[in-house]
Amino acid sequence: MENLGTFLKRRRDRITPAEIGLRTYGTSRRVPGLRREELAQLAGMSAGYYTRLEQGQADTASEQVLGALARVLRLDRVETIHLHNLARQSAKTGLREPPPEQPHPRVLALLESLGEATPAIVLGRRGDVLAWNRTGNALVAEHIAFDAPQDPARRPSIPRMFFLDPLTRDLHRNWPELARIHVAYLRLTAGRHPTDARLAELIGEITMRSDDFAAMWATGDVADCTTGTMRLRHSTVGALDVSYQVWLQPDSPDHRLEIYTPDDPASADALRILAHQAAGDRQPRTCLR
Repeated sequence: MENLGTFLKRRRDRITPAEIGLRTYGTSRRVPGLRREELAQLAGMSAGYYTRLEQGQADTASEQVLGALARVLRLDRVETIHLHNLARQSAKTGLREPPPEQPHPRVLALLESLGEATPAIVLGRRGDVLAWNRTGNALVAEHIAFDAPQDPARRPSIPRMFFLDPLTRDLHRNWPELARIHVAYLRLTAGRHPTDARLAELIGEITMRSDDFAAMWATGDVADCTTGTMRLRHSTVGALDVSYQVWLQPDSPDHRLEIYTPDDPASADALRILAHQAAGDRQPRTCLR
């Protein structure tokens, strides 16, 4: 899990003096980006205070200080949110075991109303599948049992599958792009929930078992995950491209309803085949807790 000092140092290393018009007068430099004292000066604070902030020795950082740092480090909106999340963390707070996540009845009702024409899944804060319709199951993980989300111990983990499941990796033709998004979103989630022991365990497990994840995590990238494109090579319907949209849930802010729509006529035909197969199943259409 990341702390404020680590995030600041990574971002400080990314900003070169030339980018912000800072003259170095040809002197040799031991750091790839800005020195601590340079960043402090540009942000309007003392070098000593910034050093304590980066080393985790400062108790708090004001909104003005964080805003100045975000400006100098050229953080975007999501990165600035992450900076504020990290600044609110307490070094004395340890990890805690959270209760199992349960999807809100309203999101399950919405999922049910979609039927099988639109593939959809409900994701928890750590990327666990809390529920899905049969077409969503068939689209993103047809090799996993439809009823798996019913049991918290068996719930499919999308981040774990992306990096540790060869079938999931083979499914995505644009795997590198999507993998980076998953890692960046996990970092944003870690900033929001620094005491989540299960999240820390998930990040630790994938880091140890996947060199790709470890390399992506080490970049320090942070991003939200709201829309995008999945380019698939599906074992049942062949190649198709779908757009995903994430709908946040007011009753459960950590939960997301992700729906998939086709990008072209051939992909629409492929989804209709999956939906037809799902509709022909006599079992309940949505996996409800």
